[in-house]
Amino acid sequence: MFVIIGIVVVFACVLGGYVAMGGKIGVLWQPFEVVIIVGAAIGAVIVGNTKTNLGRIGKGFGKAMKGPAHSKDDYIELLSVQYQIFKLARSKGMLALESHIENPDESDLFNQFPGFHENHHAVEFICDYLRMMSLGSESPHEMADLMEEEIETHHHENHQVAAAIQAMADALPALGIVAAVLGVIKTMGSITEPPEVLGKLIGGALVGTFLGVFVAYGMVGPIAQVLNAAHDSETKYYNCLKAGILAYLNGYAPAVCVEFARKALESDVRPTFYEVEEAVGALPAVG
Repeated sequence: MFVIIGIVVVFACVLGGYVAMGGKIGVLWQPFEVVIIVGAAIGAVIVGNTKTNLGRIGKGFGKAMKGPAHSKDDYIELLSVQYQIFKLARSKGMLALESHIENPDESDLFNQFPGFHENHHAVEFICDYLRMMSLGSESPHEMADLMEEEIETHHHENHQVAAAIQAMADALPALGIVAAVLGVIKTMGSITEPPEVLGKLIGGALVGTFLGVFVAYGMVGPIAQVLNAAHDSETKYYNCLKAGILAYLNGYAPAVCVEFARKALESDVRPTFYEVEEAVGALPAVG
């Protein structure tokens, strides 16, 4: 939502200021300049990325429009999930989690938390480590290293998407110059035309430089920055899971494990101790 508002503000200020100075909007309408600049930028992205990454880039723009990946309510739900899991494992043993781990789509435990349940990667993440724990992997240090490696790999994959969009933003000003040079070449071919015709051609050529800089710094660059923030939020989500699991492996009670996980969160989305206590206190019994 804020991304859309920001883009609207950028357009309103730039185009509004231009019109207020007496400029004519029609002069800025240069569709072939847009084809040259944006088309070349898209082509460069295709050249520089794998097929898998290209698919992620399209989704990345949509993710950027949504803003931060997780809210405070999402983290209250995540902490509640962990509390239920650790409580069940502590009271009935790790084998009591087997049915939930092996078939999470039909698990009554996971279905209590629809937001978490729809996050398939997070469900897979916690199920994999719970399965390893049920098979006897109980070394906190080894599990910490493994989780760190997986989280880092996931973060790197996400960073590649944001980096590709940022590379597009970096290329757009230069491609705008390319479009402007082509416009000048076209103008030089009409050098015998009267000044009013030449003025229009030169103005059209300069629009290329304007469009390249405007799209790069007014739209694509900020989108890459927002996407990086969203990916950092996802990484923090998995670090929260990691903190809770490691606390459980170290032998802490479920309520303390959740507190370890809560402390891993950033202040703007971290629920208070009493908010978490109220949330887990309202949870139904699991079996």
